[in-house]
Amino acid sequence: MTQPIEDLITIRDLLRYASTRFAGSELFYGHGTDNVWDEAVLLVMRSLNLPLENNTLFLDARLTREERKVILDRLERRIHDRTPLAYLLGEAWFMGMPFQVDERVLVPRSPLGELLQAGVQPWLGDHEVYRILDLCTGSGCIGIGAASVFQEAEVVLSDISGDALEVAQGNIVMHELEDRVSTVRSDVFESIDGRFDLILSNPPYVDAEDLADMPAEFHHEPVLGLAAGPDGLEIAHRILEQAADHLAPGGLLIVEVGNSWPALVEAYPELPFIWLEFEHGGDGVFLLRAADLVEWQRHRNI
Repeated sequence: MTQPIEDLITIRDLLRYASTRFAGSELFYGHGTDNVWDEAVLLVMRSLNLPLENNTLFLDARLTREERKVILDRLERRIHDRTPLAYLLGEAWFMGMPFQVDERVLVPRSPLGELLQAGVQPWLGDHEVYRILDLCTGSGCIGIGAASVFQEAEVVLSDISGDALEVAQGNIVMHELEDRVSTVRSDVFESIDGRFDLILSNPPYVDAEDLADMPAEFHHEPVLGLAAGPDGLEIAHRILEQAADHLAPGGLLIVEVGNSWPALVEAYPELPFIWLEFEHGGDGVFLLRAADLVEWQRHRNI
C-alpha cells in the first residue's frame, strides 16, 4: 500500500520515499549518479536548492506543500517518462561545477573531467597552454572545466548545433568567463581558425547497434550528440584527419570514443594511441601528440 502523500513531511521522509520508489522501478542510472540513493539525494536536495554534501542539518526540516509537490512531480516523471534527472532539474554537475542543461545537449558525464583536474599531467609536462579547443562541446562543460584549470588560456567551444551553443553560451555567462571563453559554430574543424595547445573532444561515438540497445533515458538526449554511423567513428575519423593542422607544436589531442575504441585501433594500426586510465571510471579515451599526428600525416601523403 502506497504511503499517503500527506505523511511525507520532512526532507528525510522524501529521501526515504524516493529511494523506495526508485528501487522498485526499472530505471537506468548513468546521467550523474549510478545508484538509487544518490539519485534520491540529487532529486530531493537540488529540487530544494540545497547542497549535495554537508546537508544533514536539513534532514528534519519540514517541507511546504509547494516544495513537496515539485519533488513528487519530478519523481513521477523520472519513473514514468524515464527522463534523466538532470533535465528535470535543469542542472548537472561536472568537475564539481554546476552547468545548465536541457534536452538540447547531452548530460555531462565524461571522464575527461578527472584528467583536467589533474592538469592533464603527466602528459603535458612543462608545455604551456595558451589556447584550448573543446570540439563537439555540447553544454560546454569540458571547455569551461578546462578554463577553470588553465586560468590564463583562451578557450574555444565548438559545435555544429546552434541549440547546443546557446546552452554553452549560457554556461559561459554563468561562470563569468566571457573574457576568455567563446563559442563558434563549426562542423568539426570547418570553421576553426588557428592552432591549439590542447584539443579536447567528446564527440558522438555510439555505433548503430549500441544506439538501438540504449536504455530509455538516452532517448531524451539529442541523437546528434550520440550517433556516429555504423562503427561509431564517423566524427573521430574526421578529427584524426584534420587535427595535425590545428595543433601547436607540443600540443595534445585528447578524444573520447567510448566503446568504439576497438574499431578505432583496428582502423589506425599505425597511430601510437595512448589509452588513458581513470581512477573514477570511464574508458575509451585516447591521447595523441602533435608530433605523432604530423608524422602520420606525412607518411600518408608520401
